[in-house]
Amino acid sequence: MWKDAEEFLSKDGYISPLIKKFGHCDLKPRNERYYFEDLVDAITQQQLSMKAASSIFNRIKDKIRDRKKEVNSIKHKWRIGATKNVEITPEKILTLTEEDLRECGLSRAKISYLKDLSQKVLSNKLKINRLDKLPDEEIMKELISVKGIGEWTAHMFLMFSLGRPDIFPSGDLGLRNAFEKVIKRGLDRKQIEKFALRWRPYRTIASWYIWKSLE
Repeated sequence: MWKDAEEFLSKDGYISPLIKKFGHCDLKPRNERYYFEDLVDAITQQQLSMKAASSIFNRIKDKIRDRKKEVNSIKHKWRIGATKNVEITPEKILTLTEEDLRECGLSRAKISYLKDLSQKVLSNKLKINRLDKLPDEEIMKELISVKGIGEWTAHMFLMFSLGRPDIFPSGDLGLRNAFEKVIKRGLDRKQIEKFALRWRPYRTIASWYIWKSLE
């Protein structure tokens, strides 16, 4: 999918060794049915390690599964499925109480963010399934209108859900740490953003390789 990007970046002295080491970039756009779930995941990840965020995200799915089991047990139609097959939707988030979500490990602030996101999607204030039709700047504007969604979360959505090719999430601490490792010198955020212009129009793919350098 990223053949042109890899050919372009292979001419860069910093990214070329990473392409040789890690192979093809495997980023690809997600199906629109997962857009809401991806935003829930990104909000959950805010200021947490990937391990902690993943545990909380899976507990949310467990809660949804258990709630569905309660509702359907009367009809004797419930089959217990794996957590990974549970889909997170706005309706399902709103069926969970604050206590439910606190038990998953979410802070009160993040609970309010997920509830606000759910309500905005259901009221069509956020036309989530049409975001892929908009330019990057418009998507940022739409997402940041939701309580608790800032630049970092919007960037993660643009990169990992929509597969937009030219996003550079300089607000991500992990990326900045990896960046210093790759270029072997420390720069502040503005300097990093300026340096990354050399990778346009494929800064998303360059970021992916820089993240991979942490492995």
